[in-house]
Amino acid sequence: MNWKSVRRFSLVALASLGLAACGINSVPAAQENAKAKWADVEAAFQERANLIPNLEQIVLSSAEQERETLNQVIEARASATRPEIQVDGDDLSDPAAMAQYQQAQNTLGGALSRLLVSVERYPELRSQENFGRFMTQIEGQENRIRVAIRDYNEAVRQYNTTIRTFPDTIGANIIHGAEPMVPYEAVTEGAEVAPTLNMRTGNGGSNDNTAEQPAAAANN
Repeated sequence: MNWKSVRRFSLVALASLGLAACGINSVPAAQENAKAKWADVEAAFQERANLIPNLEQIVLSSAEQERETLNQVIEARASATRPEIQVDGDDLSDPAAMAQYQQAQNTLGGALSRLLVSVERYPELRSQENFGRFMTQIEGQENRIRVAIRDYNEAVRQYNTTIRTFPDTIGANIIHGAEPMVPYEAVTEGAEVAPTLNMRTGNGGSNDNTAEQPAAAANN
């Protein structure tokens, strides 16, 4: 290898290293990671919505008095799953789109929580095997939502830090035109807390079922 070839190779290597250090690779990698984590959030919320028809059948068969509250859940589910309010990976830098999605999920979570609390008044409903199975499923799903949101927020934090930090910020602004992503935040106070659904037997042999506000955001 002659001197010109060595020099050319060295220049190419230095240029590649320089570009890599300027966010050519790190910025899109961080962005794709955040998008993947957001897909997990959407999947977790969709899985929760998929459980609601099961609850609908349970309540309709045993708790006619709770029809109004059930209707609120059904309407909130329909709103939360509308295609026009869904947020895809390309919209994660849009605060308005994220706020709309969060509000819809919070509304559904609040309506579902109120229904679960109200049906505690019906011993015959609590004693049903399918109701106990549903409570176990919804508890697990709310926890998955909390974990998915926590992981998404961490990925957003890493991405937003990357595009603001030298030297990655050079490639982020000049080459990628990167915009900060929006973390998932609570729209209502206490919405970041996952529900506590206690299916264990309390004193006197009665079931002590409690349902708190479902998770709508996790910042920890």
